[in-house]
Amino acid sequence: MRAESDTDLLLKRAETGDEAAVDTLLLRHRHRLRAMVGARLDRRVAARIDPSDVVQESLLEAYRRLPDYLADRQVPFYPWLRQIAWERLVRLQRRHLVARKRAVGREVALDAVLSDDSMAVLASRLHKTGVGPPPRVVNAELRGRIQAALEQVSEADREVVILRHLEQLSIREIMAVLDLKESAVKLRLLRALERLRSYLDDDDGLGRTRQPE
Repeated sequence: MRAESDTDLLLKRAETGDEAAVDTLLLRHRHRLRAMVGARLDRRVAARIDPSDVVQESLLEAYRRLPDYLADRQVPFYPWLRQIAWERLVRLQRRHLVARKRAVGREVALDAVLSDDSMAVLASRLHKTGVGPPPRVVNAELRGRIQAALEQVSEADREVVILRHLEQLSIREIMAVLDLKESAVKLRLLRALERLRSYLDDDDGLGRTRQPE
């Protein structure tokens, strides 16, 4: 709550033309944006995209668009800022994946594939909610199981899990990102975790569903 109230104060100062407040407002979210971009960066193009560059370009775009946001503050500040960075990241990743498709001469899936580090973090945080085995050693097998489980749930369920447990957005922020009511976000998150738990409980550890004996 303290961070939100500080942001509100900075926004009010920014509305009066206080450039120092604008700079503080944007820069205080740099680390969080950097973590988001790094976490969501597709491992297939990670060597070609610098998260810091994505964040810097996003902050410059946000600076240009800030007057429009201040005139019509329909969503909390961070979800608005995050959306700018997210859209830029998606465009960059698709551009690189399309180029890769042309280079290899075969189909390349455009859906993002989380990095090993992101999968390891997600596995650890999911376990704290009762989903998945204890990640004492987060190895390729466990990452593969989590990835396979995520692919079994719907895109909507997968996204709410990643927003909450990888990006660690608050419920209020997820409401803004997904344009959903609080009850809908909580229900979707609960349902997604139950489905992931069910899939992992039925998984034989090799990505295959156990058959009844």
